Amino acid sequence: MTTVSRRDFFGLTAAGAAVAVGARAAAPAQAAGLSSITHNVEPISAQEHGTRLSKLQGLMQRQKTAAFLVESGASLEYFTGIRWWRSERTTAALIPADGRVVVVTPYFEEPSIRETLKVEADVRPWKEDESPFALLAAALKDHPSGPLAIEPTTRMFIVDRVIGASGGRQVVPGDGLIRACRMIKSPLELAQLQAANDVTIAALRHTHGRIEAGMDGTDVLAIMVAATNALGGNHEFSLVLLNEASAYPHGSIKTQKVRAGSIVLIDTGCSVHGYQSDITRTWVFGEPSKRQREIWDTVKRGQELALETAKLGGPCGAVDKAVRDFYEQKGWSKDYGLPGLSHRTGHGIGMDVHEAPYLVRNDTTPLAAGMCFSDEPGIYVPGEFGVRLEDCWHMSEAGPKLFTALAKSLDQPV
Repeated sequence: MTTVSRRDFFGLTAAGAAVAVGARAAAPAQAAGLSSITHNVEPISAQEHGTRLSKLQGLMQRQKTAAFLVESGASLEYFTGIRWWRSERTTAALIPADGRVVVVTPYFEEPSIRETLKVEADVRPWKEDESPFALLAAALKDHPSGPLAIEPTTRMFIVDRVIGASGGRQVVPGDGLIRACRMIKSPLELAQLQAANDVTIAALRHTHGRIEAGMDGTDVLAIMVAATNALGGNHEFSLVLLNEASAYPHGSIKTQKVRAGSIVLIDTGCSVHGYQSDITRTWVFGEPSKRQREIWDTVKRGQELALETAKLGGPCGAVDKAVRDFYEQKGWSKDYGLPGLSHRTGHGIGMDVHEAPYLVRNDTTPLAAGMCFSDEPGIYVPGEFGVRLEDCWHMSEAGPKLFTALAKSLDQPV
């Protein structure tokens, strides 16, 4: 396996940094002939950020919630436009049910934070010997009635210290608020997702034709990263799984090389204005075996069946169940066992690569227009190889609509 995971700059591992730097250095030669296809994609407007904020505050008012606490990440960007990473230095916002947003951030970061801030907000910087939690607690005291809702990915140390500094306040999960706001994508959000998927499928097509015998995952990754960036996307992650490593959904640490008959599985994505793609293609370098072709064709049918099953108002879990029943009829393992499909059929996608709702058997969320998902019903045979095909789609009033066309065949995967 070779991978560059979705991360912020300071989150790079040493190995990941070396791969990323190498890929950037190789970009001019390996992305020759490619140019950006995202020039005309408009980012989310300040007006839409304001609409999102108003919706969140309306929901909080109906639920009698005092405020919503959210730190750096996709949800902070969704509501305020602020694009920032997480570190030990807290940048966070307190969004009251009524009134202006309060943003706390390190003093020396304030100019950078203001560059992406899209809504009216009271920015309260803190210096290195001061407490951001005291600032958030002071803002919370301005709204004494009702509990504090917590954005679900906000780290516990922030919650604990804000509550401690405020003298105690009832805390409630903010999951429902996030789902109510972020699950249904607007037309402008769908346009961002379409652009990201367009970039990724074009980068995969470029990479597919340039793989040679003797390459390892790092070589393939360099081509993929360079192509993605040249096409106008921000490369977020790539899994390059060769040979036996493809039997494990997220790979193996064992180095693999391309040879005749190799399975090549690339799971990759980029972002455009913060919105994510997630596409996987699997093919064989050279002549496929009968078994490789049979499993590939089964996965292809699994993808099709997932889309055929998705109906407005039907539960998300029905999609996963339909694919799983089909695989089991073919003799593959039951109940997420191996060999077979050991993970869910798909996941929601938007500003996070994985977000609610999920195409997993026990998710009863009704499918609604504007929801976006991956469709990735792989089959994995430990000790041999795996096949995963993945495309993203959104639910429309007329049914599922793909962002990218499904792979035609093992011989024409992209």
